[in-house]
Amino acid sequence: MSNNKPISRVAVIGTGVVGASWTALFLAKGLQVMATDVAPNAEASLRRFVDAAWPALRRLGFAPGASQSNLTFTADLSAAVKGADFIQENGPERIDFKKKLYGQLDELSQPDVIIASSSSGLTMSEIQTGCTSHPERCVIGHPFHPPHLIPLVEIVGGAKTSEDALQRATEFYTAIGKRAVRLHKEVPGHVANRLQAALGREVYHLVSEGVVSVADVDAALSWGPGLRWGIMGQVLLNHLGGGQGGIEHFFQQFTGPMTAWWKVLGSPVLTPEVQQMLTDGVHAEVGSRSIDELEAERDEVLLGLLELRAQAENRSAGRKSAARVG
Repeated sequence: MSNNKPISRVAVIGTGVVGASWTALFLAKGLQVMATDVAPNAEASLRRFVDAAWPALRRLGFAPGASQSNLTFTADLSAAVKGADFIQENGPERIDFKKKLYGQLDELSQPDVIIASSSSGLTMSEIQTGCTSHPERCVIGHPFHPPHLIPLVEIVGGAKTSEDALQRATEFYTAIGKRAVRLHKEVPGHVANRLQAALGREVYHLVSEGVVSVADVDAALSWGPGLRWGIMGQVLLNHLGGGQGGIEHFFQQFTGPMTAWWKVLGSPVLTPEVQQMLTDGVHAEVGSRSIDELEAERDEVLLGLLELRAQAENRSAGRKSAARVG
């Protein structure tokens, strides 16, 4: 780490769905985890989640020292952050709550310890106003759900965040196998959720206008562009879409049609009637499958994709290494 000791002990603040998933990942990467949450039965729920996630993490590959026995739970915030090398905060998305919590974390933790928030919508510039001593070590480290499986983490600082803190956070997340995306400006929702929101808006528009059913719009996404997005991002796919002429030819061919479509994209209003239409469509698509069954189906395919991508990256790295030797 940049002028800092290696991170081996992580404090996880808040152990709901996101915090529990982070906890499982940190444990699988061989880290010591001190978790805290004041909710009733929080420890039992956390340990059940970690136990359920463990087979998938084993399949992806444990780091040396990975063990569920490295998890300690306490309801005492000060005990949780004592001795922590890194803090991952997963509290409620309320700015008043966050500011108060960050004031406490600022007082209780060592001044060089990064405090990273999983916040999906609040900006760090707002949150870090609660820190009176060391706001420079506060960053957004927003994961994509579920964090123990999806590699993406979005990193963005606030007005008072130091470049050193951003670099150290990036290095830490990268070291545990995350794909860190660095934002250079704060925007509501960061990047990935804004992309989802843009796509979701058109999905809801098409359904509400009677163009397509819920099941068919989901099929169009998951069996069409979704398959490609699981391999490459939009701009790189556009590069391939231009054939041998690449992105330059793509823009020559498709700028006109593409920008024409932009002008007629919808802006649906989620009235109770539209929500009911979408709800009915989802239940028709789901049938008798439970949430647990759907999650298991999602995770099994996701694990397969992650394994394939890892194999492809290893082959690519091997070719590059051979080319350098040659």
